[in-house]
Amino acid sequence: MNNRRTFLKNSALALGASCLSSYSLKAESIANRSKIEIQQGDIILFQGDSITDNGRSRDNMLHNDSQALGRGYAMLAASTLLQRHAEKNIKVYNRGISGNKVPQLQDRWQSDCIDISPSVLSILVGVNDYWHTRNGNYEGTPQLYKEQYQKLLDTTLKNLPSVKLIIGEPFAVKNVKHVDDSWFPEFADYQRVAHEIAKEYSAILLPYQSIFDKATDRSAGDYWTTDGVHTSLAGANLMAQHWLDCFR
Repeated sequence: MNNRRTFLKNSALALGASCLSSYSLKAESIANRSKIEIQQGDIILFQGDSITDNGRSRDNMLHNDSQALGRGYAMLAASTLLQRHAEKNIKVYNRGISGNKVPQLQDRWQSDCIDISPSVLSILVGVNDYWHTRNGNYEGTPQLYKEQYQKLLDTTLKNLPSVKLIIGEPFAVKNVKHVDDSWFPEFADYQRVAHEIAKEYSAILLPYQSIFDKATDRSAGDYWTTDGVHTSLAGANLMAQHWLDCFR
């Protein structure tokens, strides 16, 4: 009996070690897969609202062009990525449009996403889905935001099944012009949806709220944003650096 107990105990320990080892390998493999490796000829598309738009020339449909990429995080991130991977002939586009909510992205998705056929798609949308409800001009809810976002991504994956997704968490920096305590906790529900969407669609999540919250420990909110939502030059660079961390 003692021998049997010893055998069972040793077997359990061995099994536990095996499971732990398998788990560790799995965790490591997931960690490795969590970053995107740039491939030859990759097409990278930035999508979203004014934070992504940031003054880009909307008549300019060129890739890798400073006017077409705007003056914000998309241009800063693209310029670094293009320099790092000069040998890979990548193309970077920006199709963010100021004021957009998820429904506006849906309306223009064929021409401004599907037809471009990105291999990497980065989306930052959601602040207007909440902000525009504050003046009574839009009857959105976190649930509607989620349902519309899901439909957008379902359409995307149906047409571009191998696209790699980056989901930016909508963010707001408190006590800077438009953003005060009344934004929370309601706006946080939209942020929660972005987290859920990223998990559901196996996307990389960029937690911009915590990124900016930590940044305000270094300097005041109005150093990073001009109005609580739109970034200063420092804020745009902060976003770009974290966006670049999504890549190996």
